Amino acid sequence: MGLSEFDLIKRYFGQGGAFNQLRADVELGMGDDAAIVNVPAGQSLVMSLDTLVSGVHFPANTSAEDIAYKALAVNLSDMAAMAAEPSWLLLGLTLPQADATWLKGFSDGLSQLANQHGLALIGGDTTHGALTVSVQVNGLVPCGQALRRSGAGPGDLIYVSGQLGDAGLGLKLALAKRDMALRPQRQQYFLQRLNRPTPRLELGLALRGLATAAIDISDGLLADLGHILKASGVGALINLEQLPIADEMRDLSPQWWCMPLTAGDDYELCFTLPADKQVAFEQAIQGIGCPCTCIGRIETAPGLSLLLEGNSIDSENLKGYLHFD
Repeated sequence: MGLSEFDLIKRYFGQGGAFNQLRADVELGMGDDAAIVNVPAGQSLVMSLDTLVSGVHFPANTSAEDIAYKALAVNLSDMAAMAAEPSWLLLGLTLPQADATWLKGFSDGLSQLANQHGLALIGGDTTHGALTVSVQVNGLVPCGQALRRSGAGPGDLIYVSGQLGDAGLGLKLALAKRDMALRPQRQQYFLQRLNRPTPRLELGLALRGLATAAIDISDGLLADLGHILKASGVGALINLEQLPIADEMRDLSPQWWCMPLTAGDDYELCFTLPADKQVAFEQAIQGIGCPCTCIGRIETAPGLSLLLEGNSIDSENLKGYLHFD
């Protein structure tokens, strides 16, 4: 006899097992019709939900551990972009079958990242169907200090964290679409960047009071920076030679910049910063182990200009990931 829904929840997602965060602000956790949490005075509640579908957001042969890790990481990346501190998570899991080995791996991958960042799993739902994972993360930020997309102003510097395009290379490797003759160690690096992105939570907290706008790069730099530009009513100029990329990126094609601009799935942060706060920002991020690179500036006139060593590059045919394209 297979596991019932309640046995499945208790065995793989119950408190006291892999999920060891028992937070004092959780008044009522798993086991009731809904969870109850206490939001401290002076704090705003920040909520994010992402859904990952097999064959759409991850290859069907992706391990259960990596699926779970990424499902949580992409939500934590949203928290980072809002300068929020994650606190609680809810899980919606649709399974074709209740396979014990798969569920154990999934539970391990999810709990590893949840425990690392002090999140409590407080509820969710399981059902039968095509493999789909939905994670909701709720977090806290002091009132008035959340970062938004709408605050960028002319003259602001544009920064990105980490490297861009790594996950795009990882996806090509996972789908065996390209023979790049990479060393096994480098192949593993790019696959890891695809399957286990690093949510830039410490960076998000450091940006409080400094950055004017922020977004996480999920659909590609062009698409996501475009959201900031639209929300803020401004334009931008990007210097392509300043994009932080892996050495292997330039070997892809003469137009090597296409992947870091459009591939998506990197879950780095793109943010804007007044020039007079640049020194304070560089001091604030010392010691957090997250490289950040200035790639351009915000302009008054709408639109996005791309320059490569002073020459204009046509961006008309470049676009990020579209969910219904």
